[in-house]
Amino acid sequence: MRQHTLAAQITQIGVGLHSGVNTQVRILPAEVGSGRYFVRVDLPDLPIIPAQVAAVSHTVLSTQLGKGEVYVRTVEHLLAALSSMGVDNARIEIDGSEVPLLDGSASVWTANIAQVGLVSQPVNNQVQAVTEPIWVYQGDAFVCALPAPETRFSYGIDFDLPAIGNQWYSWSLTPELGKASASFATEIAPARTFGLLHQIEHLQKTGLIKGGNLDNALVCGPEGWLNPPLRFANEPVRHKILDLVGDLSLLGTFPRAHFLAYKASHNLHIQLAQRILDLGF
Repeated sequence: MRQHTLAAQITQIGVGLHSGVNTQVRILPAEVGSGRYFVRVDLPDLPIIPAQVAAVSHTVLSTQLGKGEVYVRTVEHLLAALSSMGVDNARIEIDGSEVPLLDGSASVWTANIAQVGLVSQPVNNQVQAVTEPIWVYQGDAFVCALPAPETRFSYGIDFDLPAIGNQWYSWSLTPELGKASASFATEIAPARTFGLLHQIEHLQKTGLIKGGNLDNALVCGPEGWLNPPLRFANEPVRHKILDLVGDLSLLGTFPRAHFLAYKASHNLHIQLAQRILDLGF
């Protein structure tokens, strides 16, 4: 499949989940083979941070990319949208340290990408196939890549809260670009980030989720959801797939494999991506 970039620029402004600071993002067409990369336009010399596994600098409650003291946080939703919608090369200019959360999902990004469209570029993507099981685990949580005839993402979560409970979902990144984009936009992108009511005070005291509110994140307590309705009955596990897709997009091109995760985290996602690179897939 040929590489693609955007046909026109995309601009969005919004608040960062953890920083609580408003930033503007401009996503521009980029040259063939340049990949997806961030540019901190608010800093001298416009430092570039590549959206690559080697640039990951932090994985607590989001994925952060950094180069020296310069970083961009909470990149996973935007990168999931770009990669699943077929945008191989993109210059992402941002005037702050955190990508806007918007409505807590990737729907705004996918709608923007669909609106401007893509341009084909004269180089083919090289897709590797995983030929042996690759596992990363911590306790009963794990994430793995298994040999498979197609690229598929499956996830399981298990929470004590009755409104969430045990959920599983599976989504296939179909080979045809248009079908993959459409299924991601309808099945995965709308799923919003979620939090647990009993954890919010602690997270706020540690300087996190300063920009979180009931308009950009689902919150669940013992009595149920504080801000229904959900977009899907299993919206939480679909959002975990969104995070997994975004984190594994740091590989550049998704290998052909079945990515299977259970109770995993950004940290485990990135560990798996690094193992995949180390093994040459």
